[in-house]
Amino acid sequence: MVKLMKSAWGDVFAVIAGILFSLSFSPFDFSFLVFFALAFLKFSLAELSVKRATLRGFLFGLGLFGLGVSWVFVSMVVNEQSGYLLPLLMTLLYCSFWALFPAISAFLYVKNRVNNDLDWFVFASVWMFVEYIRGKWVLGGFPWLQVAYSQLDTPLSGYVPVMGAYGTGLIIAIISALMAESLLKKQYSSRYFFAIITLVSIGVLLQTVQWTTISGKSLTVSLIQGNIAQKDKWAVENRNATLKQYYDDSAAHWQSDLIIWPETAIPAYFEDVKQDYLLPLEQEAVANNADIITSLPYKDKAGNLFNSVLVLGKNRAMYKKIHLLPFGEYLPWQPVSGYLLGLMNVRLGKFSSGEIDQPLLNVAGHYFVTSICYEDAFGEQSIRHVEQAKFLVNVTNDGWFDGSIEPYQHMQIARMRALEAGRYLLRVTNTGVSAIVSEKGKIVNQAPVMQRVTITSDIEPMSGMTPYSRMGDKPTILIISLILLYSFINRYFLKN
Repeated sequence: MVKLMKSAWGDVFAVIAGILFSLSFSPFDFSFLVFFALAFLKFSLAELSVKRATLRGFLFGLGLFGLGVSWVFVSMVVNEQSGYLLPLLMTLLYCSFWALFPAISAFLYVKNRVNNDLDWFVFASVWMFVEYIRGKWVLGGFPWLQVAYSQLDTPLSGYVPVMGAYGTGLIIAIISALMAESLLKKQYSSRYFFAIITLVSIGVLLQTVQWTTISGKSLTVSLIQGNIAQKDKWAVENRNATLKQYYDDSAAHWQSDLIIWPETAIPAYFEDVKQDYLLPLEQEAVANNADIITSLPYKDKAGNLFNSVLVLGKNRAMYKKIHLLPFGEYLPWQPVSGYLLGLMNVRLGKFSSGEIDQPLLNVAGHYFVTSICYEDAFGEQSIRHVEQAKFLVNVTNDGWFDGSIEPYQHMQIARMRALEAGRYLLRVTNTGVSAIVSEKGKIVNQAPVMQRVTITSDIEPMSGMTPYSRMGDKPTILIISLILLYSFINRYFLKN
């Protein structure tokens, strides 16, 4: 078997394994495949040179991201004016760039692997180290298709409130590496099997722990999914119809304590609609003892443009998006990226980031943590000030990706934030997936995609702190750093 892995067939299987890795995430949800895919990768690197291992990792990444982020193509042709050839080439380039990270993982692992019983730990630590770098630092962070998200509906989700996405990912990578080790070192297979059973059993036990508690009376919330097509959303001639639609859908649910609209539901600057639309809407909400959370672009006196969330009600306040989306709200790699997107007739805003330490917004007497679109992919941002918050709110516009797998992946990522924080999540999108998620990360109520619909449910305000909310990613990063340091020292002394 090891000889087969050294041949060209091993490279073919690497692409297939990458595809299987991607199939473990929503909307496919074959959660078990992530273990076999990662185990294959470790097994196939057993006797490869550093150069060949790097290629093997890149091919694995091509399979993973070639399927997993194929939706980027949809976003580039949404306006139906850019043709298909250039978006296709850009998509291939985009997928190839992210495929470099599994290649880096393979390179680092083979370069620093140890010939003892801790080799499985080195592989798992290297994989998660590279996931962390990709998810936190590259282009501001791209934490898509990270292993932990595949296990939200398995016993391993019990680790999430304790260790977060990266810590849970480390457990998954360890289990996968132990599976590979059981084939490479069959004399120890019973030992590895026992370790795997132990890790899964701990996850089952952790699932039974209630980390946070109900705090106060339940709230009735209504999430309004407007289903405004992306190509029509910003057309000036459609503005009044859009504003009337959201008003009518809200007026039908004045009995709710809280009504939430999706990201940039209002296709106009704050000052342009303040007097004639927002203030009358707010007065009516207050008269009905309700609060509205809406979203719209905001331009300050200096001309800086912000993607914002606005609370209308007794405690009017605004949150300005902190973590901007690369190639969506700002353009890295200028002027090349701007030139290429211009060729495809893709017009993007030039937004500024809001202050990091903004106060929490308050509705219905409760503070909540706000995130806009892509911000829900970052765990440590979502737990900032969470001790004061009773629930989480995310507003999103995934209309750029209609008909693709991206909205389902994004919903899966958002669920992780609820489980990490031990808080209900109210997630409202323009075209889907809109849902109410419990503090256990389970979907309580979900709207059908690509439909104009409002969903209403009762939620429980929660208080208390999960271990992850208290410590963040620091313990996981410390463990990974110590193992990597050990492997570097081990390699140095072996060479000398």
